[in-house]
Amino acid sequence: MGWRLSGGIRLDGLIQELEARGEAFVIATVVRRQPPVSARVGDRAVITADGRIYGWVGGGCAHDLILREARTVLVTRQPRLLRITPEASEEGVEEEARAVAVMACPSRGELEVFLEPWVREPQLLIFGESPLARALAVFSQTLGYETTLVVRGEAPAKELGEARVAPLAALPSFSPQDELYIVVASMGHYDEEALEAALRTPARYIGLVASRRRAQAVLDFLRQAGWSDGDLKRIRAPAGLDLGAVTQEEIALSVMAEIMQERRRAMAAQALPPEPALAWARDPVCGMEVEIALARYSLDWEGQRLYFCCPSCRQAFIADPSRYIPAAAQE
Repeated sequence: MGWRLSGGIRLDGLIQELEARGEAFVIATVVRRQPPVSARVGDRAVITADGRIYGWVGGGCAHDLILREARTVLVTRQPRLLRITPEASEEGVEEEARAVAVMACPSRGELEVFLEPWVREPQLLIFGESPLARALAVFSQTLGYETTLVVRGEAPAKELGEARVAPLAALPSFSPQDELYIVVASMGHYDEEALEAALRTPARYIGLVASRRRAQAVLDFLRQAGWSDGDLKRIRAPAGLDLGAVTQEEIALSVMAEIMQERRRAMAAQALPPEPALAWARDPVCGMEVEIALARYSLDWEGQRLYFCCPSCRQAFIADPSRYIPAAAQE
């Protein structure tokens, strides 16, 4: 399939739209197949964060397995090679970047699908036009952050590399899903105004570059302006790790080091969200896991609902329930 149309949508065009909106997604590519399977090497699909699949990387037997693994890839932000095989074997699976899923459908084919996440780069807002603010912009771009310099005046400052420039009065909007970090380095010119704007965002880190005395004065002002202690606890003041920094560039480095430390801690602590109760059921015929919310084939049997991956499994159960009663009862 490559980047051809899928349901009237070109996959490359869809990717451009998702990137422009900053929405996370996964590109799934078939890299190996062992017939009989419907997918071919080079077939691709785009999997969105809400579980929609555009494209083709396999039929019903592989669909739910790929979707489940794609969700893991989005959470961990790490690519993964998924082997879908009729035999439960860990042979050749030695790294965290690999996974094996058992496909118990009658075809007995095998697939390997490479899952690559696209997640928007972390974003850094830097308030100020000081040499320190510009040094922060250099470091942050080198580290892969989408960087925006926020200035007080209407006239945009001279751009630095790929860093954007935005006036304080017209900040871009952010959602809780955005990985946003903010540093106020206005050096006393509009610290309070900048911090109030920062506190209105869902930033994961807010740092104020200032001396301890100046930082305390700014926090006292914000408290008197009505900001709660909970709000003020979001502010690192003064910002930066204690590296003995002296120059503007060294201070900027210490601030970026603190942001990196916080970011890596959060990523290490991040766990997969718990699945809703009864989110998955096992097909009593082939043993494949079926996502209940998306299941198209089901059957009420002796007070319980059974879910099937395909109509043939459902029909096989109806034809001879006693053959599959033990498997169904275990669920």
